[in-house]
Amino acid sequence: MKNSQARTAEITRETRETQISISLNLDGTGARDISTSIPFLDHMLELFARHSLIDLKVRAKGDREVDDHHLVEDLGIVLGDCIDRALGDRRGIRRYGFFILPIDEALTRVALDLSGRPYLVYSIKNDRDFVGQFDIRLVEEFFRSVCNQVKMNLHILNEYGDENHHIVESVFKAFARAMRMAVEHDPRDEGIPSSKGII
Repeated sequence: MKNSQARTAEITRETRETQISISLNLDGTGARDISTSIPFLDHMLELFARHSLIDLKVRAKGDREVDDHHLVEDLGIVLGDCIDRALGDRRGIRRYGFFILPIDEALTRVALDLSGRPYLVYSIKNDRDFVGQFDIRLVEEFFRSVCNQVKMNLHILNEYGDENHHIVESVFKAFARAMRMAVEHDPRDEGIPSSKGII
Protein backbone atom coordinates (compact mmCIF):
# COMPACT_ATOMS: atom_id res chain seq x y z
CA MET A 1 0.00 0.00 0.00
CA LYS A 2 1.57 3.28 -1.08
CA ASN A 3 -0.62 5.64 0.93
CA SER A 4 0.17 5.29 4.64
CA GLN A 5 -2.79 7.44 5.74
CA ALA A 6 -5.40 5.41 7.62
CA ARG A 7 -8.58 4.90 5.64
CA THR A 8 -10.97 4.71 8.56
CA ALA A 9 -14.22 6.35 9.59
CA GLU A 10 -16.58 6.36 12.54
CA ILE A 11 -20.07 7.88 12.42
CA THR A 12 -22.95 8.00 14.87
CA ARG A 13 -26.40 9.02 13.63
CA GLU A 14 -29.41 9.41 15.88
CA THR A 15 -32.93 10.28 14.77
CA ARG A 16 -36.37 9.86 16.29
CA GLU A 17 -36.54 6.51 14.48
CA THR A 18 -33.04 5.00 14.72
CA GLN A 19 -29.76 5.12 16.64
CA ILE A 20 -26.79 3.87 14.64
CA SER A 21 -23.04 3.84 15.18
CA ILE A 22 -20.63 2.40 12.62
CA SER A 23 -16.84 2.32 12.46
CA LEU A 24 -14.79 0.77 9.68
CA ASN A 25 -11.31 0.35 8.28
CA LEU A 26 -11.01 -0.15 4.51
CA ASP A 27 -7.56 -1.72 4.94
CA GLY A 28 -8.58 -4.24 7.56
CA THR A 29 -8.71 -8.01 7.73
CA GLY A 30 -12.47 -8.51 7.79
CA ALA A 31 -12.82 -8.27 11.56
CA ARG A 32 -16.45 -7.73 12.48
CA ASP A 33 -18.63 -6.96 15.46
CA ILE A 34 -22.23 -6.52 14.31
CA SER A 35 -25.41 -5.94 16.27
CA THR A 36 -28.41 -4.46 14.44
CA SER A 37 -31.27 -6.26 16.28
CA ILE A 38 -32.13 -7.93 12.93
CA PRO A 39 -30.37 -11.34 12.96
CA PHE A 40 -30.52 -11.89 9.20
CA LEU A 41 -29.04 -8.44 8.53
CA ASP A 42 -26.32 -9.10 11.12
CA HIS A 43 -25.43 -12.21 9.14
CA MET A 44 -25.32 -10.34 5.82
CA LEU A 45 -23.12 -7.55 7.23
CA GLU A 46 -20.78 -10.12 8.76
CA LEU A 47 -20.45 -11.71 5.32
CA PHE A 48 -19.81 -8.29 3.79
CA ALA A 49 -17.00 -7.56 6.25
CA ARG A 50 -15.40 -10.98 5.84
CA HIS A 51 -15.39 -10.96 2.06
CA SER A 52 -14.48 -7.28 1.57
CA LEU A 53 -11.73 -7.46 4.24
CA ILE A 54 -13.18 -4.25 5.66
CA ASP A 55 -13.11 -4.17 9.46
CA LEU A 56 -16.64 -3.31 10.55
CA LYS A 57 -18.29 -2.54 13.87
CA VAL A 58 -22.02 -1.80 13.91
CA ARG A 59 -24.40 -0.95 16.72
CA ALA A 60 -27.94 -0.17 15.65
CA LYS A 61 -31.47 -0.10 16.99
CA GLY A 62 -34.67 1.47 15.80
CA ASP A 63 -38.44 1.50 15.72
CA ARG A 64 -38.87 -2.09 14.65
CA GLU A 65 -42.31 -2.11 16.24
CA VAL A 66 -43.32 -0.09 13.16
CA ASP A 67 -41.34 -2.29 10.76
CA ASP A 68 -37.72 -2.81 9.74
CA HIS A 69 -37.67 -0.20 6.98
CA HIS A 70 -36.28 2.78 8.90
CA LEU A 71 -33.48 0.76 10.48
CA VAL A 72 -32.39 -0.94 7.25
CA GLU A 73 -32.48 2.29 5.23
CA ASP A 74 -30.58 4.26 7.88
CA LEU A 75 -27.98 1.51 8.23
CA GLY A 76 -27.30 1.90 4.52
CA ILE A 77 -26.98 5.67 4.92
CA VAL A 78 -24.46 5.44 7.75
CA LEU A 79 -22.46 2.62 6.16
CA GLY A 80 -22.31 4.57 2.90
CA ASP A 81 -21.22 7.73 4.73
CA CYS A 82 -18.45 5.78 6.47
CA ILE A 83 -17.15 4.29 3.23
CA ASP A 84 -17.25 7.69 1.52
CA ARG A 85 -15.40 9.38 4.38
CA ALA A 86 -12.77 6.62 4.58
CA LEU A 87 -12.12 6.88 0.83
CA GLY A 88 -11.21 10.57 1.11
CA ASP A 89 -10.43 12.02 -2.32
CA ARG A 90 -10.19 8.44 -3.73
CA ARG A 91 -6.60 8.97 -4.77
CA GLY A 92 -4.74 5.83 -5.82
CA ILE A 93 -7.71 3.43 -5.75
CA ARG A 94 -8.66 1.04 -8.51
CA ARG A 95 -12.11 2.69 -8.60
CA TYR A 96 -13.88 -0.14 -10.45
CA GLY A 97 -14.88 -3.48 -9.01
CA PHE A 98 -16.85 -6.46 -10.24
CA PHE A 99 -17.58 -10.01 -9.21
CA ILE A 100 -19.70 -12.99 -10.24
CA LEU A 101 -20.63 -15.16 -7.30
CA PRO A 102 -22.40 -18.54 -7.14
CA ILE A 103 -24.09 -20.00 -4.08
CA ASP A 104 -25.49 -23.41 -4.95
CA GLU A 105 -28.38 -22.73 -7.38
CA ALA A 106 -28.07 -18.91 -7.20
CA LEU A 107 -25.77 -16.69 -9.26
CA THR A 108 -25.30 -12.92 -8.85
CA ARG A 109 -23.26 -10.35 -10.75
CA VAL A 110 -22.18 -7.05 -9.17
CA ALA A 111 -20.27 -4.24 -10.85
CA LEU A 112 -19.51 -0.87 -9.31
CA ASP A 113 -17.72 2.38 -10.05
CA LEU A 114 -16.66 4.72 -7.25
CA SER A 115 -17.34 7.54 -9.66
CA GLY A 116 -18.76 10.25 -7.41
CA ARG A 117 -22.13 9.80 -9.15
CA PRO A 118 -24.86 7.74 -7.46
CA TYR A 119 -26.80 5.36 -9.67
CA LEU A 120 -28.33 2.02 -8.71
CA VAL A 121 -29.50 -0.77 -10.99
CA TYR A 122 -31.00 -3.58 -8.92
CA SER A 123 -32.64 -6.76 -10.16
CA ILE A 124 -33.11 -9.94 -8.14
CA LYS A 125 -35.43 -12.92 -8.33
CA ASN A 126 -38.19 -13.42 -5.75
CA ASP A 127 -37.89 -9.84 -4.47
CA ARG A 128 -41.36 -9.91 -2.92
CA ASP A 129 -40.72 -12.59 -0.35
CA PHE A 130 -39.17 -13.15 3.07
CA VAL A 131 -36.20 -14.88 4.64
CA GLY A 132 -37.61 -15.81 8.01
CA GLN A 133 -39.12 -12.54 9.26
CA PHE A 134 -36.97 -10.34 7.02
CA ASP A 135 -38.63 -8.69 4.03
CA ILE A 136 -36.08 -8.99 1.22
CA ARG A 137 -37.55 -5.96 -0.55
CA LEU A 138 -35.58 -3.99 2.05
CA VAL A 139 -32.31 -5.20 0.52
CA GLU A 140 -32.86 -2.82 -2.40
CA GLU A 141 -33.52 0.05 0.02
CA PHE A 142 -30.30 -0.76 1.88
CA PHE A 143 -28.20 -0.72 -1.27
CA ARG A 144 -29.91 2.42 -2.58
CA SER A 145 -28.89 4.20 0.62
CA VAL A 146 -25.31 2.88 0.44
CA CYS A 147 -25.06 3.80 -3.24
CA ASN A 148 -26.32 7.36 -2.71
CA GLN A 149 -23.98 8.08 0.20
CA VAL A 150 -20.85 6.52 -1.36
CA LYS A 151 -21.80 8.27 -4.61
CA MET A 152 -21.13 5.28 -6.80
CA ASN A 153 -22.61 3.50 -9.77
CA LEU A 154 -23.80 0.11 -8.48
CA HIS A 155 -25.28 -2.63 -10.64
CA ILE A 156 -26.65 -5.72 -8.88
CA LEU A 157 -28.07 -8.49 -11.06
CA ASN A 158 -29.17 -11.82 -9.65
CA GLU A 159 -29.21 -14.05 -12.71
CA TYR A 160 -31.14 -16.90 -11.10
CA GLY A 161 -31.86 -18.71 -7.87
CA ASP A 162 -34.65 -20.45 -5.98
CA GLU A 163 -33.69 -20.18 -2.31
CA ASN A 164 -34.14 -16.62 -1.04
CA HIS A 165 -31.38 -16.92 1.55
CA HIS A 166 -28.93 -17.98 -1.17
CA ILE A 167 -30.03 -15.13 -3.44
CA VAL A 168 -29.56 -12.40 -0.84
CA GLU A 169 -26.34 -13.92 0.45
CA SER A 170 -24.92 -14.02 -3.08
CA VAL A 171 -25.78 -10.31 -3.44
CA PHE A 172 -23.94 -9.30 -0.27
CA LYS A 173 -20.91 -11.49 -0.98
CA ALA A 174 -20.61 -10.31 -4.58
CA PHE A 175 -20.95 -6.70 -3.44
CA ALA A 176 -18.24 -7.28 -0.83
CA ARG A 177 -15.81 -8.75 -3.36
CA ALA A 178 -16.48 -5.98 -5.88
CA MET A 179 -15.99 -3.33 -3.19
CA ARG A 180 -12.75 -5.00 -2.09
CA MET A 181 -11.44 -4.72 -5.63
CA ALA A 182 -12.56 -1.11 -6.12
CA VAL A 183 -11.09 0.32 -2.89
CA GLU A 184 -7.72 -1.43 -3.27
CA HIS A 185 -4.69 0.72 -3.95
CA ASP A 186 -3.51 0.56 -7.55
CA PRO A 187 0.26 -0.05 -7.47
CA ARG A 188 0.67 1.69 -10.85
CA ASP A 189 -1.36 4.84 -10.23
CA GLU A 190 -1.04 7.21 -7.28
CA GLY A 191 -3.33 9.86 -8.75
CA ILE A 192 -7.06 10.46 -8.88
CA PRO A 193 -8.45 7.69 -11.14
CA SER A 194 -10.28 10.06 -13.48
CA SER A 195 -9.35 12.08 -16.56
CA LYS A 196 -11.13 15.02 -14.88
CA GLY A 197 -8.56 15.04 -12.07
CA ILE A 198 -11.30 14.86 -9.46
CA ILE A 199 -14.00 12.40 -8.36
